[in-house]
This record gives sequence, structure tokens and C-alpha cells, in this order.
Amino acid sequence: MRIEIDGTRLWNELGTLAGFSDTPRPSVTRIVFSDQDARARAYVKGLFTDAGLAVREDAVGNTFARWEGREPALAAIGTGSHIDAIPHAGAFDGTVGVLGGLEAIRALQRAGVRPRRSLEVLLFTSEEPTRFGIGCLGSRLLAGSLDAGAGETLRDKDGRTLNEVRTAAGFDGDLAGVRLGPGYYAGFVELHIEQGPLLERDGVPLGVVTAIAAPASLRLFFEGEGGHAGAVLMPARRDAFLAAAEVALAVEAAAKESGAVDTVGTAGVCEVFPGAINSIPSRVKLELDIRDIDGDRRDAVLRKVDEAIAEICGRRKVEARKEVINADSPAVCDASIVSALSTACERHGLAHRKMVSRAYHDSLFMARLAPAAMLFIPCRGGFSHRPEEYASPEAIAQGALVLAEAMATLAL
Repeated sequence: MRIEIDGTRLWNELGTLAGFSDTPRPSVTRIVFSDQDARARAYVKGLFTDAGLAVREDAVGNTFARWEGREPALAAIGTGSHIDAIPHAGAFDGTVGVLGGLEAIRALQRAGVRPRRSLEVLLFTSEEPTRFGIGCLGSRLLAGSLDAGAGETLRDKDGRTLNEVRTAAGFDGDLAGVRLGPGYYAGFVELHIEQGPLLERDGVPLGVVTAIAAPASLRLFFEGEGGHAGAVLMPARRDAFLAAAEVALAVEAAAKESGAVDTVGTAGVCEVFPGAINSIPSRVKLELDIRDIDGDRRDAVLRKVDEAIAEICGRRKVEARKEVINADSPAVCDASIVSALSTACERHGLAHRKMVSRAYHDSLFMARLAPAAMLFIPCRGGFSHRPEEYASPEAIAQGALVLAEAMATLAL
């Protein structure tokens, strides 16, 4: 069996997909259920169909493209990722996993492979939290980690519910039916750019992921007292922004004090009211992301942040209210899939390293449904979620090759 990747075709397809964007090249902006998202989905579904795959969609738009195996009743081997993109992102986040997964199956078809298990490419809906404020929407529903009631409780910035938006995009039906039954997949492996600098820095072609970090996402509301910037003296102030700023610094300190390089904390959103240079901020919304591959260690950081909020707000006479957006558990990748990926790398003479994923991925939730792992390829400078995001054609083709080899092994 000789597996060969058509790297030129794959590269060109990635370029075409990048053109479905609300912002000009090289940036990509493709928000879930937007017009550009619909056009991109149609393009990808056309590629699935051209490859002879059976395509179906569920009530939230997760799209399944299946190459039926010799024993279709057996649990399938899945791969895939997402194609939605945050504003002013790049062309490779998620898309490499979708189109690379498709090319892996096409390569196996060309090689005359007849897998025992069916092979399936899965295009996840809304891995990015841009529209509804929560990441991995489609895979959460697939894993049963998000209740069907989210269809009414999740809203976009215009106040439209998930149910309203998905229905307008052509996806209807009960969200409870999205959940996959036990044993649907025998294994799941996701190809992705690293979104960090380690593989490129060390000159390693591929990374085999052994664990996936998970964030706790918090939304904090601070209520102080506004006033004229000149008239209210410093001892009398109840500045909501300064309280929020101290909390942001406390997040950084707590993450650094965990004792592990895998603990990270970010204050990524800060909205100040009224937002005038000569007015003391009276209200602030702060959104935090605290993540680790060790759930207990991450939760210890969360407790330190809670203590800091109480101390800072008490001292500054500012009220604080907290909403937990999500607090997901990290995932440990399946040893047999890690082994299949490592063996595939070795079979093709490609050096690899075992590593953890510090970024969030749909595989985190797929690991609750089936044995799962990930395969990383280098990205230039470690850049991601920005227009400069870049993975070379050679790296993408190597990733697709190893993915194909591992899927063939797992489908035996």
C-alpha cells in the first residue's frame, strides 16, 4: 500500500476556502451561520460529494462525510475540525483538519485501501466562541456536554437566539438529537496547526498530542461609582475599572504562581462604561480565560482569583458579580491512537515529538465520546488567530499523510 498526498490540490483547496471571508486577504473572517459561512460550507460539501462521500448534517450544522467501510455496522474512525474563523484570523486554523482529513481519505481511496471500518470527516459547527460566547458549540452538543436548552439561552450580540440563527441558516430540528450515541466512533483523530512556536523552533515536523488543556471562562461585572474626573478626589473614589485592572493582574500572578508552565491566565475582554476620558468608570465587564492540562491545578488558580476579587473589591468599595461561562475538564489522549500516529510518523521517516495542546479544540469533547488524539503541524512563528498565520504546503501534506496512515491502521 503506497499512500500519496496530492499536496498541490490540498493547498489550492485551502486557498479557495480562505476566500470565503468578510475581510480581505490575507485575513479571514468567517462567523458561524453568516453568508460567508454558508458559502464555505457549500464549497466543502461539494468536495465531500466529489470524493464519493455520503454527507449528512445535524440540527446545529455539524456536517458528516462518510466513506463506508467493508463492515458499515462497526463504529467508524473519525477525523475533522472546523472552518469558522474569528475576525481577522488566518487561513489554516481548523481548515487544515477538515480539508486535510478529506485528502487523507482520498489518498486511501487512490491507494486501493478498503477499510473495515467506515472513515468519516466531521466539520464541526462553531468551534470559535465569536458569535455565541462559547467555544466548541457543535462538539459540546455531540458529546452531550451542552443541554439542548442552549438553543434559547445562547444569544449573539444582536440578541438573536441560537435557535433563531441556526433555523435561518437552514438547520432545524431538536438540538437534543445532535448528541451522538455511545459507540458511534471507535476513534477520533484531529489534524491541526500547532498554534504555538515549539515545533518550528525545534525543527520537528510533527507533534503527537497526549493531552488537551481546557479553559475556565469567567465573566465579571464590576459596579463602582462614576463622577467627574476633576471633581471627585482620589480618597473618595470607587473606580470600577481600577478594581477590574487589579483583578486582571491577580489572574496573571495566580497563573505564574501555580508552579507549572502549562498554567495560563488571560483577561481578554474589558469593557468600560461610560468610556469617557473625563469620567470615572462606574461599570466594567471583564472576561477571563484560565486554563491548564491539570484540572485541579487550574481550579486552584480559580480559587485564588476569587479570593483576589473579594479582597480588591472590598478594599475599593466596588461590587462584583461573577458568571461562569464554562469550566471544562482537560482531556488525556488515547494511548492506542497516540501510538498509531507515532508509528505512522516513523513509517514515513518523519521526526515527531509528543506534546500537549494548550489551545482548545473540538477533540477535547470528542474524547468524551470515543478514544481521541491530535496531530500537530508547525505554523510559522507560532502565529495563529491573525492574518500572518501560515503553514507550509509541505507541512500540511506531511500531516495529511500521517493522518491517512494512522486512520488506515485504526480502521482495520
